[in-house]
Amino acid sequence: MVAHGVLPDAEIQRAIDRGFIRADAAFHAHQIQPASLDLRLGETAYRLRASFLPGAARVADRLDDQLVMHRIDLREGAVLETGCVYLAQLQESAALPPHLHGAANPKSSTGRIDVFTRLITDHASAFDHVAAGYEGPLWAEISPCTFSILARKGAALSQLRLRAGPPAPRRSVDFTIDLSMDGPVGFRAKRHSGVVDVERIGAYDARDFWEPLEARHGRVVLDPGQFYIFASKENVLIGADEAAEMAPIRPELGEFRAHYAGFFDPGFGIAPHEGRAVLEVRSRDVPFFVEDGQPVGKLVFEALTAPAQRLYGETGSNYQGQGLKLSKHFTPWR
Repeated sequence: MVAHGVLPDAEIQRAIDRGFIRADAAFHAHQIQPASLDLRLGETAYRLRASFLPGAARVADRLDDQLVMHRIDLREGAVLETGCVYLAQLQESAALPPHLHGAANPKSSTGRIDVFTRLITDHASAFDHVAAGYEGPLWAEISPCTFSILARKGAALSQLRLRAGPPAPRRSVDFTIDLSMDGPVGFRAKRHSGVVDVERIGAYDARDFWEPLEARHGRVVLDPGQFYIFASKENVLIGADEAAEMAPIRPELGEFRAHYAGFFDPGFGIAPHEGRAVLEVRSRDVPFFVEDGQPVGKLVFEALTAPAQRLYGETGSNYQGQGLKLSKHFTPWR
């Protein structure tokens, strides 16, 4: 076991057993991924006027009539609308020891339907970070950007990775966009589509929500404010003793975001299930040409404190061995 690194599944379970991560309801085995923990929505969400960080305050103390527009009961499910900002307390809370801290990201399925989800803690000055020694509630800010969603208590939109010691990347690898494949080279989300229930798998005809793209002369123009799905040229392989995270923004490569959900668990892409990275792309400010083989981001690898006991996809996965693939909510493109 190494002193520093990302905690694997067995260590996450020990952290739960020792009360470092707590919950209002019993934990489910499927919440524990090879190197991350799924976080579940509680029973209440708040429609906010704007996003915020609490700074020196507790999150609950900031939820006054200057910020909250209305309160939403998630127990029977509720529609969270496009273009709005919501805040929900999670069922999980933290009581971390001084040597552990956490980082959060949207789950893959959340990012692929363009739902921007960020973790907030009390006294936070940054999103998606749980400070070492933090004790208190965890909150999810939820912003559906393209599709309105139906969410209910217990839905998992984000995931938490626990780390011992400071981040210590062991290597990084650039990745490029593939615009050379047969058939669609990507998909552009349709605006004003129907509601997506985040817990329904294969329930929606992809053609009602997405437009296929072809690459003319190996290029695609990204329109500002539109959301796209592409795939990397490179296969991604994550060993049993490591995890990886995709850097979401590299301004020097162009004014667009290439990924929302950035965690890759140990075992992703291991033969015979070679898989690529799916890119969740949004252009900023100006139209932008992307070309086949153009660099679009970086994958950063980090050691685990011990090898994962259960690798990604061993008990089933929607994305193991993926190529260009929409989220699990949609039928395969044909």
